[in-house]
Amino acid sequence: MKKGITQEDLQRFEAHFDSAQVNRVAMNAAAGQGIHGAAKNYAVRQNNPYAFSIEVESGDVCNQKQSGRCWMFAALNVMRLDLMQKLNLDNMELSQNYPLFYDKLEKSNYFLENILETLDEPLEGRVMQFLLLAPLGDGGQWDMFRSIVAKYGVVPQELMPDTAVSTSTMELRKYMTTKLREYACTLRTAHEAGETVEQLRARKDEMMDTIYRMLCIALGKPPVRFTWETRDKDKKFIRISDITPQDFFKEYIGWNLDDMVTVINAPTKDKPYGKTYTVKYLGSVREGAYPVKYLNLPMDDLRDLTIRQLRDGRTVWFGSDVGQFSDRRGGYLTMDAIGVRDLFSTEFPMTKEQRLDYGESLMTHAMVITGVDLDENDRPIRWKVENSWGKDAGKDGYYVMDDAWFGEFAYQILLDRKYFSEEQAAAFEQEPVVLQPWDPMGSLAM
Repeated sequence: MKKGITQEDLQRFEAHFDSAQVNRVAMNAAAGQGIHGAAKNYAVRQNNPYAFSIEVESGDVCNQKQSGRCWMFAALNVMRLDLMQKLNLDNMELSQNYPLFYDKLEKSNYFLENILETLDEPLEGRVMQFLLLAPLGDGGQWDMFRSIVAKYGVVPQELMPDTAVSTSTMELRKYMTTKLREYACTLRTAHEAGETVEQLRARKDEMMDTIYRMLCIALGKPPVRFTWETRDKDKKFIRISDITPQDFFKEYIGWNLDDMVTVINAPTKDKPYGKTYTVKYLGSVREGAYPVKYLNLPMDDLRDLTIRQLRDGRTVWFGSDVGQFSDRRGGYLTMDAIGVRDLFSTEFPMTKEQRLDYGESLMTHAMVITGVDLDENDRPIRWKVENSWGKDAGKDGYYVMDDAWFGEFAYQILLDRKYFSEEQAAAFEQEPVVLQPWDPMGSLAM
């Protein structure tokens, strides 16, 4: 039996291609406009209007620019609504640079602690290679952000505005990653030379001093106390004086962070529904942190929970695989937005379970659901989505997501646990199953 491609095979492939005029038309279109340009479905705009039976006002769209901070933007965009309501504001923005600073600082410490805990792991083994792959990427998940907020609070945008580095993090990520890999090498080499854990931790303290200095230079020094002044909708002057970021969060946003939990949909055989899960080596804050924990539920449960929270006037943070069959510029997350099936004359039939199992899909990006259109039976038709790619994408920064796409490519939602049923609430209290660090549910939204 032949194992390679023969000249006869090539001739047969070419003959099949040339036999259909549609192939030549598709080739010319793709060559001139690219795959997405050639495959964009004009009718998707007619079939998915920006109209929703339930909508929550959510403020102006923000822009993460060239950074992987979507998970922070989405969480802060949900949080700011409570502050805007309390202070009667038309709009405001919470600083995304502020949590970025502490996320990088805490992730660096978390990475070095992981190195100290795995000193005897073989360097060529899967665990060490995984840890060294991306010591402090930009991405994250809700529980990682929750831990940052619990420890450091939040500040208004004006108190720690973006810098050239925070809006384009590639350079910072490069040099910090280089430094952390160097430090991992130093710690493991010192361990091999016989240094004690106490001696290694003394080395780590010096390393963290360097990391802090790098972050201050790149992102600016975060405020410890501040005064914030603004005006409300009625032009009334507001001054909040001499407050810490932690107290600002408690007083003006007021979330009980213990109540804000995540639910996932992972329809794979290794993750039965009704169970909770965590991921080894996934986190940022080392001490006093909220551990990563998810409750895995069927997709219809995620739909119902999202609608419950929207009906209560509250938006919903969610994580999805945003690049799948989506029209980024037009602002459509629909199964037919990009007609690659027609362009290539082939189907893409993998199920959600198969895509997860075979590495074809996982959570890549976090956004906010701000509305839903329900049919006469109260079932969702399409969802309104606030993105963080600026106002030039979609309709003033908002996207339409059809329910089929939501079912196939959404993986995680954040909600107040008060919306759980009694059965769901009890299931969430279970001790989580620990997943391997490379499990797809450990992916980070960027």
